[in-house]
Amino acid sequence: MANLDETLTMLKDLTDAKGIPGNEREVREVMKKYIEPFADELTTDGLGSLIAKKVGKEGGPKIMVAGHLDEVGFMITQIDDKGFLRFQPVGGWWGQVMLAQRVTIVTKKGDVTGIIGSKPPHILSAEARKKPVDIKDMFIDIGASSREDAAEWGVRPGDMVVPYFEFTVMNNEKMLLAKAWDNRIGCAIAIDVLKQLKGVDHPNVVYGVGAVQEEVGLRGAKTATYKIQPDIGFAVDVGIAGDTPGISEKEAMSKMGKGPQVVIFDASLVAHKGLRDLVTDTADELNIPYQFESIPGGGTDAGSIHLTHNGVPALAITIATRYIHSHAAMLHRDDFENAVKLIVEVIKRLDRETVDKITFE
Repeated sequence: MANLDETLTMLKDLTDAKGIPGNEREVREVMKKYIEPFADELTTDGLGSLIAKKVGKEGGPKIMVAGHLDEVGFMITQIDDKGFLRFQPVGGWWGQVMLAQRVTIVTKKGDVTGIIGSKPPHILSAEARKKPVDIKDMFIDIGASSREDAAEWGVRPGDMVVPYFEFTVMNNEKMLLAKAWDNRIGCAIAIDVLKQLKGVDHPNVVYGVGAVQEEVGLRGAKTATYKIQPDIGFAVDVGIAGDTPGISEKEAMSKMGKGPQVVIFDASLVAHKGLRDLVTDTADELNIPYQFESIPGGGTDAGSIHLTHNGVPALAITIATRYIHSHAAMLHRDDFENAVKLIVEVIKRLDRETVDKITFE
C-alpha cells in the first residue's frame, strides 16, 4: 500500500474506528483528536455528538458543518445454546452483501472476531438456492461451542458488531477503499474545513460537528442543532456514484472524481435555493467542480438541521461513493478535497448581510 501522508492517516484512523448508532465513543475520540488543534472550544450534546467551535468574529452568523460519526452495523440480540449469535441490523443493510463477511463484535472484554453465516446451499432445495437469504435467518459464528463460551469471551446482547475491513489505497492512488466512508468522510470534511480556516479572516462562528445516530433517523443532528442554533447548516455525507456497470444516467448521474455533489432534493430535504445558489456561484467563480444530485430515497442530517428551532437554511454536500452500506466503499480523494475547498470559500463569503439575504429569499 502507498505510504500514508497526513490526510490519509487521518482518513484511515477515522474509518478504522468502530461505531454504530448509539456506540460512537471511539469515533468521537478520533475526530476530537484531529479537530481539537483547530477549535476554540469542544463540547458535546446530551446524545454524544461532538461540537467543535471556531470563532472568526464573535457574534457573527453561526455556520454548522456536520458529518455523522456512526456507521451501519449490527447489534447482538441473542446467544443460542451452541454459542451462535443472533443479531439485527442497525442502519440499512441489503442482505445480499452480508453473507460470509467477517465482522468484529465489540465486547466489554475486547474485540471478538466472527463471520456471518447461514445454512449451506448444498442442503437447500434448488428453489431455495435461487432466493436471497433473509437477514433474520443469518447468524454470527464466533467459533464458540456453547452459550457459556460466548459469555466467557464477554459477548452480551446489545454489543455492537462492525464490518471488518482494512483501509486501502488502490493502484490509482486517488481511489480510496475503506469501511464506514458513510460517514467518516463527512467527519474528515468538518475537520479539514476548520483546519483550512485557521488564521483566515471571516466574520462567522463555524461549528464542525460529528453527529451521532444519523443512520437510524438523523437523531444526533437534531439535538446538536438545538444546542448550536445555527444560522446556516451544511450536512456533509456520501452520495450515490452512478459510474459503475448497470446504472443508467436516469438512475444516478454522478461520477467519482468530478466534484462534490450539491443535493437539490432527497427524501428529507428540499435544498434551500438561496444557499444552493451561493454554493454553486462560488464554485463557478473559482472553477471548483461540482455535480447536482437528487436522491428520491434516503436523506442526510440536513433533513434534521433544517427543521430545528425556527428552521435553518440547509444544504447537503456529498461525495459520490460506490458500494455504500456494505463492508467496504470507494471514493475519490479529489472530491473530498474539493468539498473542503468549496465549503471554506462559501464560509469566507458569508456574513450577516449575506445570511439575512439568503434566509429571506
